[in-house]
Amino acid sequence: MDGAHALTPAIILLFVGILAMTLARRIGMSSIVGYLVAGVLIGPHALGLIQESETTHLLAELGVVFLLFDIGLHFTLSSIWEARRDIFGLGPLQIVLCGLAFGSIAIAFGHAPDYALILGGALALSSTAVVVHTLAERMQQNCPVGLTGTAILIFQDVCAIFLLILAASLENRGVSATEPDLAIAVSLAVMKAAVAFIAAVLIGRYAIRPLFRFFSQMKNEEVFTAMALLVVLATAAATGRSGLSLTLGAFLGGMIISESPYRHLIQTEAKPFRNLLLGFFFITVGMSLDWRILLTNWLEILIFLVALVTIKAVLVAAAARVFGWSTPGSVQLGFLLAQGSEFVFVIIAMPTVRGALGEATVGVVITGVAASLACTPSLATLGNSLARMLRQRSTVKVSSSETTPRTSKAPVVVFGMNDVGRTVADALESHGVPYDAVDGNYDRFLAASADGYPVAFGDLGDVRLMETLAYSERDGIVVTNVRYEEAEAMKPIIHDRYPNLTCFIAVDTDTDEVRFKMLGLRPVVNRSFPRGIDMAAVVLRSQNVDEAKIQEWMRRQQQRALQGAANGAAYAAG
Repeated sequence: MDGAHALTPAIILLFVGILAMTLARRIGMSSIVGYLVAGVLIGPHALGLIQESETTHLLAELGVVFLLFDIGLHFTLSSIWEARRDIFGLGPLQIVLCGLAFGSIAIAFGHAPDYALILGGALALSSTAVVVHTLAERMQQNCPVGLTGTAILIFQDVCAIFLLILAASLENRGVSATEPDLAIAVSLAVMKAAVAFIAAVLIGRYAIRPLFRFFSQMKNEEVFTAMALLVVLATAAATGRSGLSLTLGAFLGGMIISESPYRHLIQTEAKPFRNLLLGFFFITVGMSLDWRILLTNWLEILIFLVALVTIKAVLVAAAARVFGWSTPGSVQLGFLLAQGSEFVFVIIAMPTVRGALGEATVGVVITGVAASLACTPSLATLGNSLARMLRQRSTVKVSSSETTPRTSKAPVVVFGMNDVGRTVADALESHGVPYDAVDGNYDRFLAASADGYPVAFGDLGDVRLMETLAYSERDGIVVTNVRYEEAEAMKPIIHDRYPNLTCFIAVDTDTDEVRFKMLGLRPVVNRSFPRGIDMAAVVLRSQNVDEAKIQEWMRRQQQRALQGAANGAAYAAG
């Protein structure tokens, strides 16, 4: 009987999750919103079909654990190093700005400085689960905004560990005379995190990979499924027992096997668990909402929600500007990370913190943060629209540096930011090769700019633009969309003025390849999935990038494209 009672919450969550996802997709609503609404309806404050319990909390936490594991699978040591500017620069600046702003507001409302700063730090965090899910739904994981947003979220997850330590120190204040002071506690946490990172690298190289190599000989899918679960749960449990977060362990678990040849298979095996448990997480967040508080304190909640979103969007955008982002890209990034974090629920649930803040404040914060999670898809859409509007305005101003092609002497110029152009730009960026991007299609120009690409507006055939872009100082130009007649007219100009410049042309058929090659150009046929990786590989080779790195990048892109296509198909099927 006890076993049946223990299974009841999981059964209810499964049934409600299926129903919520189906209905949300049918009416064109984000699945996140559907899960949250379902949680409100079945929660203790509405129908009361399910109560918050250890089972529901465990299932919800496992959802975030598997999400961080999946993120870790895409972050190798080299990729972390490539994203160091975002992880260790933009991330800390955003935390400091937002934390001080919210902490100061809390102090102004009469809360004690220590608890106010704890609350401010918690509100500075964004929701990894919601943001990553939103990016996946929109297939924006690989654009600059998506990559930078994910890097910032990873830094925030690490910061959450130390914020929890600070909150725990307030919780235990005065309980024990031997309690280590705060500085020592934080230092120990930093040392633990460093040891965990080093241990993950060593264990992955000398233990996990040989094990996978051994089990691969058995050709048994069940073994790989079990191994995937083992790696996720074991690494999460290891960091949890050491005083760190479960999510940090899950992320490190993904990193352990990110560079192994078995990464794609493990990702495939773990994906169903991630998607299922992540739905449980959103439902449990909805269960924490009290619709009665929403009705009685709706004005306070609305003010808090607007203030939270506005302040975070402005400060994140400001931090991005400091690190060289364009205004449109900064705005889009700001709105993408403008929501609160599920970590807020953990912080203010601590008895001492809850008592210090007061029930009224706690109720408003919980409801407002949950509402911000539900608004994330809409906020992301708003940020994208504002970014396009800003870019559109900047094109009117002739003097604007945002619309003028740069003369940074980058070796490559990419003309046309369609799917092929974006893939080439992503490849160059990931391998540290500078590039300039230009597009003469206004809609594509606005979209690429909004997504964070350093793109200028200009016409491929404009002779003046050739001089502005200093073709004589470039190694090559990549043209992703051009008619044969245009290329024929452009060819003598480029050949006569810039004889050492290689012109790569994206084509779709062997016939086009022959025709463009007769013009003395370098056509590249789009043969592989996703479109553009063939061109990207050719351009990278022209920049003397190591072939092994190129092949690994191509494998990652193909895996992500296949996963995105599968997610899109599942979304469309509803």
